[in-house]
Amino acid sequence: MVTAIVSALPEEQGSLVQALQQAERSAYAGRTFWRGQLCGQAVVLALSGVGKVAAATTAALLAERLGAERIVFTGVAGGLGTGVQVGDVVVARDYLQHDMDASPIFARWEVPGYDIRMPCDAGLTALLLQAASTYLARAGAGMVSAPAGGPRVHHGLVASGDRFVSTAQESGALRAALQEAGHNVLAVEMEGAAVAQVCRDYGLPFAAVRTISDRADDSAHVDFAYFVRDVASRYADGIVHELLQSFQK
Repeated sequence: MVTAIVSALPEEQGSLVQALQQAERSAYAGRTFWRGQLCGQAVVLALSGVGKVAAATTAALLAERLGAERIVFTGVAGGLGTGVQVGDVVVARDYLQHDMDASPIFARWEVPGYDIRMPCDAGLTALLLQAASTYLARAGAGMVSAPAGGPRVHHGLVASGDRFVSTAQESGALRAALQEAGHNVLAVEMEGAAVAQVCRDYGLPFAAVRTISDRADDSAHVDFAYFVRDVASRYADGIVHELLQSFQK
């Protein structure tokens, strides 16, 4: 079974390309894809670029051209939920698009023709949760910027939108609006909901893991730059390797 591993930025992909065996490069729509073997599993590695459209294009190419049979997204996100701290990991249970608003014709955040919240694949997500927990238990306590007591793994709703949320006022307003409507969001990023929608269209299992690089507040632009450079790559390497090894069990 071919597993696609997608990230928005090179730093979020870590050294997975360098570890790839029997690597074959291909290019479509301005994107480079690497096919090969990793931990004994057939994989395709891809960089989507930033934003929902770029992510959706990449996911569609993986389904149509690269033979992907399941997609896993790895990268960073801003923490929104209570207790979700820099250095923690969020494994998505489901997604919504926080910048989607076709009201009053449709409910706020509803993508017409879909539900407001798009679930990730339960089985693949369970394996990803275990992989993240195993990796952090082994290596997380020594991570740079690890929270007091070590990094934690959270599981729940993640919001995506074509905006880098970078002020306390904006993140607070987003969290409050979603919570008022019964959506207890843990993190915010810019790609996952689009990939979830494409995977739903193609009937592909989808799961996503996000390392919390910042609290989506006034220091987000500083924390994000540091984290993607010095920390995110190690999380990607470790968690993805744990996940792929679990497929063999």
